[in-house]
Amino acid sequence: MKFTIIALLFFGFSAKAQESKQFTIEGKVKAPLTVTLDNLSSYKSVNLDSMTIFNHLMQRKSSIKNIKGVLLKDILAKVEIDANSPKTLSEYYLVFTATDNYKVVYSWNEIFNSSTGNQILVLKSYDTDPAKAEKGNIAMITPSDFATGRRFVKGLSKISILQVN
Repeated sequence: MKFTIIALLFFGFSAKAQESKQFTIEGKVKAPLTVTLDNLSSYKSVNLDSMTIFNHLMQRKSSIKNIKGVLLKDILAKVEIDANSPKTLSEYYLVFTATDNYKVVYSWNEIFNSSTGNQILVLKSYDTDPAKAEKGNIAMITPSDFATGRRFVKGLSKISILQVN
């Protein structure tokens, strides 16, 4: 019985700490795109010294340092959204999914029609304080958010581009 409990705890923790070495952009696109950790090096890099991660109550949760990332818009420029006309793009939204199934949603307008879109980063490396298992994972964050932890997707595995019905 003890062995079963220990095994379940071990597998539970390892599922939570799954690394993300790639993610796929799929959904309402002409062709899906898979981006690997190595591919991210081919994009223009954005570096930040550090960021404090705040929860929804604006309480300090942690911090990340030595942040190296890529603007999400630079990656999305390689994907052709399958839209009937530019007018319908306002009906589109993007769902960012982590390896642990945590999900965050952005509207198309939020990314392409506001200053927020100029801040969203796909992180290729960062250090956590204190050191945690997500170090080395591909992640996504918006430094201009107030509660930065709400849209901090660690272990990014998928971006789904969808249309409101």
